[in-house]
Amino acid sequence: MKVLILFGSPSDKETMKKAKDLLDEFGVENESYAISAHRAPDLLEKVLREKEAEGFEVIIAGAGLAAHLPGVVASKTVLPVIGVPLKGALEGLDALLSIVQMPKQIPVATVGINNAANAAMLAVEILSIKYPKLREKLLNYRDAMRKNIEENNSAEVIY
Repeated sequence: MKVLILFGSPSDKETMKKAKDLLDEFGVENESYAISAHRAPDLLEKVLREKEAEGFEVIIAGAGLAAHLPGVVASKTVLPVIGVPLKGALEGLDALLSIVQMPKQIPVATVGINNAANAAMLAVEILSIKYPKLREKLLNYRDAMRKNIEENNSAEVIY
């Protein structure tokens, strides 16, 4: 089980690292690359072909401003693509709208602005369909989250 993490610029690395960290926590192999869909389209296509051949199963793509990277990636593969709109000119709203409004037949699953961790969680959920051990980890993660919330709330209702 492998996830490819792409982002358009090295300046996006810190935000996209949250996806890597969560995938690492779940034991999901991942690789990250900063490749601009506009400035290096041939390199992007080469990396996509190589990673598909290596068995990568889900792609997380983060982009800001015009945010074409997730859509371009989706147009070049049939693997699930999860888009992460990154804060930019309009606090990320421009990127969010660009990613979420993909043309029919070329979808990109889209998470919240700068929410690379949720993109990784969605990738884990997708992979857990195929990998029972990962599904078990995910169920345990959710159970621990629920227990933590229950333990941190008293029976008293606060208004």
